[in-house]
Amino acid sequence: MPPLDKVTLVYDQECPVCRYYASHVKLSRGELELVDARKPGELMDEISGAGIDIDAGMAVKTGQTLLLGSDAICELASRSSSSGLVSRFTAWLFRSPRVARILYPPLVYGRQLLLKILGKTRINNLGRPGRRRF
Repeated sequence: MPPLDKVTLVYDQECPVCRYYASHVKLSRGELELVDARKPGELMDEISGAGIDIDAGMAVKTGQTLLLGSDAICELASRSSSSGLVSRFTAWLFRSPRVARILYPPLVYGRQLLLKILGKTRINNLGRPGRRRF
């Protein structure tokens, strides 16, 4: 049996929706590793070094490939297991790249609005001035 490839999901641990999704997504292909975007680490250094604003959405890394936003959720959907309500629902909803591109931006906006209401700060991994609050 071939070894499972590792899939790393970089998400915001302080976002209740992101945290719920990350803890409930199950993959049928690959081993899922979760990385909190608010904690320093090698992958966050890579994301920041590439000039990627992680506040704009989640990231997924498979092998050497780094996917962002709608591409990231589409990749997770394509690997989602049929067990678990969250995995089945996201697989059904986001398996199509076209649908993911349409639906993902409103989800990011909703996340930002929720974090603003909760009084959370931005991750601001790029260290941009004036970007502390939502």
